[in-house]
This record gives sequence, structure tokens and C-alpha cells, in this order.
Amino acid sequence: MAGQRLRVLLLTTQVPFMRGGAEMLAEGLLAALERAGHEAEAVRLPFKWYPPNAIPPQILAARMLDVSGFSGTTIDRVIGLKFPSYLIPHPAKSLWILHQHRAAYDLWDSGDSDLLNLPMGREVRDYIAGADERYIPEAQRVFTISKNVSRRLRHYNGLDSEAMYHPPYNADDFLGGEFRDYFFFPSRINSMKRQWLVIDALAESRVPMTVIFVGSADNPQILDQLMTRAERRGVSDRVRWLGPVDEKEKISLYANACGVLYPPFDEDYGYVTLEAILARKPVITCFDSGGPLEFVDADVSGLVTEPTPKSLACAMERLWDDRAYGYRLGSAARESYATRNISWASVVERLCDPSRAAA
Repeated sequence: MAGQRLRVLLLTTQVPFMRGGAEMLAEGLLAALERAGHEAEAVRLPFKWYPPNAIPPQILAARMLDVSGFSGTTIDRVIGLKFPSYLIPHPAKSLWILHQHRAAYDLWDSGDSDLLNLPMGREVRDYIAGADERYIPEAQRVFTISKNVSRRLRHYNGLDSEAMYHPPYNADDFLGGEFRDYFFFPSRINSMKRQWLVIDALAESRVPMTVIFVGSADNPQILDQLMTRAERRGVSDRVRWLGPVDEKEKISLYANACGVLYPPFDEDYGYVTLEAILARKPVITCFDSGGPLEFVDADVSGLVTEPTPKSLACAMERLWDDRAYGYRLGSAARESYATRNISWASVVERLCDPSRAAA
């Protein structure tokens, strides 16, 4: 299929009125497919994960969809990205799994799953795992966006896959700048990203460090709780909540930060890490943060700490007090990124031509 013009459908899932890394990935892949000369469109299934008994019918609906052709035109290849859309059948299917339905897997084990202690929660969990194990192997090749996602797929379902990295949105626009007096934490605001940990770290330190938070809250109550936490811990004057910002402002905030904070719990991939590296900024992450650890080598290209306020505070103080050290870490991270050959062209080639998948 190399060099052949294909009609390609992306199969993804969209929670209405929510936008994040998954949507940016789909848009980036569509643009890359078109640059490669293919015709491409996305099929976005609406998804509702509650109550738990709403999930099996959505799996069934995905299995019943016929996407083999439309208006007399054959679809040459489909690329499945998100549960349950990646379960849609097609004879020429590649999967590039962003993540599975984590509530049935690692979040169940950690006690953070919304399926726990709900009617039919365990039955739905088993149904999800059974569908993944039965239908994921239908694909000609199974890729994931990170080694962390591949590890979960192997651990929970016994299925092999290959991690394949991709660049973040507007990757060429990120440039290094000054090391000014603030840390930057751009991310959706929710409990899994652990903004609360940064607030508590500020409270542990007597150094007058400042953190700028950027991103929308999944739930307005979460932001209210964080702001109240900062006030109670006596650090509200050292944090700024900017909410969502445009790309130009975000890139500028990266460029001039003294460091980037990204301590999520078991992240799938994490655009924040790659964006910081492209901006030549050191990243502080945690030993249990998942995806970021695939790009951050402790004390070489960033800092990795225990997920405790005291440990995080110590790492922040180190970068705050020694900007030259932070510059060295950021430069080393950027050089390491350059050796990885992370490109959309490579992603498209491997997804559209599975015979070249291991190239």
C-alpha cells in the first residue's frame, strides 16, 4: 500500500462538549493523512460512561456499525483510537490505542474507578475486558501511543502491542526562552493530574515560588476546591489560575518558565512533557506518573520525585535556586527528543501499511 492513495476513516470517541489531548491527536492524524495524499475523515461516536449499564449497549452499537463503504465507495483502511470505537469491525483495521476504558483496569485496581461499588459495576468491568480481549486481535496491527499503554494492555488482557510516539500539536512552534520566576503547569484540571499535590508542595516550602496553572476544569467544583485548598494552606498569593489560553500564550508561558510541573498519576502519554522538552524546559514529574517517564531521565533531562508534597517541593526548590542546572536539563531533554525520530509521517506510514509496521 506504500504510495497508494487510500480512503481512511479514523474511529474515535467523543464526549460532547469536552476537548483534550485525544481530540488534538485525532486532528493531527487527519492532517497528517491528508499531507500524505490520503482522503481521511473521522467517525466520532458519542460516549456516556454512566450509569455502568450504559456501556455494554455502546459496545454492541460499535460492533453493529458497517464502515466498509459509503455511497458506493470502499473504505480502504480504518484506524481505531479510543474505546469503544476501536471495536468497530473492518477487514483492514489498524489500532493506535490512546487508552482503554481505564475504569475497568488500572483505576479499578487503584480504587479510583467509577465502576466500583455501583450496581452491575463488576459485571460491566468483566464485559469490557471480554470485548477487548475478543475484538482487539481482529486488527492487522495493534499500536499504542506509549509504552505505558502497551504495558497495561499486556498486563490486563495478555495482548501484545507496539508503542508509537507522535509529536504534539504545533510542535515546530515551541522555542526556548528565559528562565523567569514561575513554574508552569498546563493541563486539564482534575484529580488525576494532581494539581493539589503542587499546592501542598508550595505549602511545604518557605521559598517564595510561583506556579501558573493553565487549563479547564473537568468540573467547576474541582477548581473551587483547589482554590480553597490554596487559601487554607496559605499559598493563594503564589498561584495563578489562568484557565484555558490560546496557543500563542501557552507557547510563551512554556518558553519563559523556570520549569514545567507535570505530576499526574499513571498518565497515558502526556503532551505537557513533550511540549516542555520542545521548549527546552526541565520537567518535574513523579515515579508513578506513567507516560512522562518515557521521556524524562532523572537528573539528566528532568527531575523525578516521590509523589509527596515534600519531595516535590525539594525538586522545585532545586530548579528555582539553580537556573543554570535547569537550563542543562532542558537542553539535554531537547537533544534526546531529536534522536527519537518522532514524526507524523512515520505514524501515517506504519498505520496505513501494516507490512511496514516494524520499520
